[in-house]
Amino acid sequence: MSGVSRRRLLGAAGAGVALAGAGAAAAACSAPATTPSPSDVVPFRGTHQAGIITPAQDRLHFAALDVIDGDRAALQSLFRKWTAAAERMTAGAEVTPGGAVNRNPDAPPDDNGEALGLPASQLTITFGVGPGLFAKAGVDRFGLAAKRPAELLDLPPFTLDDIDPALSGGDICIQACANDPQVAVHAVRHLARIGFGTTAVRWSQLGFGRTSSTSTTQATPRNLFGFKDGTNNLKAEDPAGLDEHVWIKGGAQPWLEGGTYLVARRIRMHIEVWDRTSLNDQQLLVGRNKGEGAPLSGSKEFDLADYELKGEDGQPTIALDAHIRLASAHALGGVKILRRGYNFVDGSDGQGHLNAGLFFLAFMKDPAKQFVPMQSALANNDTMMEYIEHTSSAVFAVPPGLGEGTYWGQSLIE
Repeated sequence: MSGVSRRRLLGAAGAGVALAGAGAAAAACSAPATTPSPSDVVPFRGTHQAGIITPAQDRLHFAALDVIDGDRAALQSLFRKWTAAAERMTAGAEVTPGGAVNRNPDAPPDDNGEALGLPASQLTITFGVGPGLFAKAGVDRFGLAAKRPAELLDLPPFTLDDIDPALSGGDICIQACANDPQVAVHAVRHLARIGFGTTAVRWSQLGFGRTSSTSTTQATPRNLFGFKDGTNNLKAEDPAGLDEHVWIKGGAQPWLEGGTYLVARRIRMHIEVWDRTSLNDQQLLVGRNKGEGAPLSGSKEFDLADYELKGEDGQPTIALDAHIRLASAHALGGVKILRRGYNFVDGSDGQGHLNAGLFFLAFMKDPAKQFVPMQSALANNDTMMEYIEHTSSAVFAVPPGLGEGTYWGQSLIE
């Protein structure tokens, strides 16, 4: 675009409006007052890690950590401890038995107790490893360089990116999702605490209000622009689609067999600018109507978008630069990803605007073949880029699920 963009013009007009926002959630999870309901507990062990195709919960605490000290044996010991604590917390229990109030009163408790009495809240904790765990600045710190998958690469820069290195990357990621914010935050808090001295939190993000559905049992949620988000997302009930687009099979690294890759992107939304855009323009930019969520070529949310349909003026009903067209499998040679993002509001930016947007999380077989072409098409052609900017970026390899007696990263680090 040349000259002053619509986003800059409208942003200037609204700069004097003071808007305050609250961050997403607070602390906790531990021993419930009663035995957790079976429906409230998501199994920790299985073929794949929980928190990927699990029906998306309402709250998120995501953290990226760096390994700051220790050798391979120390890292292996930490993974064991993390696994034991995570399995207990996802069952609605304290980090250690009696860890909150029934241990030595003259010592710090193993569990801070902020979630005592809370249910498991369908807590899932998903673990992944970043490129830096295998080698950093050319140094193979833990003897893992030969096990680094070729697909585990930092994402390239995209047009209009405004990436903050302090909010990007990481040697390890922990994704905690739950239906109670205290349960999600408690999980990450205590895993970070267990890792103290070996790992340190590099950056983290709270999220609320899921922005995608990962099961056909869930209604499609809305993002902070007010549109239904993720209508055509892959679903847990589509095993063939998941096998094709998400789960790694027959890769060069046996430790990742049955796992996947996670792309995390923090997307700042310029809320005030969007709020001054006409409903008609909003719908044309997205390619869907705002109420029903139907493609502009149809009448119901799940109607297949007809990208060939033209209006009376001879122009495509769904514009060539509409968001849903550019992100569609139709435009990308069949490429799909499993989205699992969340809304966020991190207060204000100090200039009268909300610091808010979408924390994008997506799982896939190969980021270079799936996410990179999708984001390149959006960054270069999507008119919605006037209203958003990507401010953080990270990629992690997510190992498969755990069998009995195994721990996170075991096949990688042993």
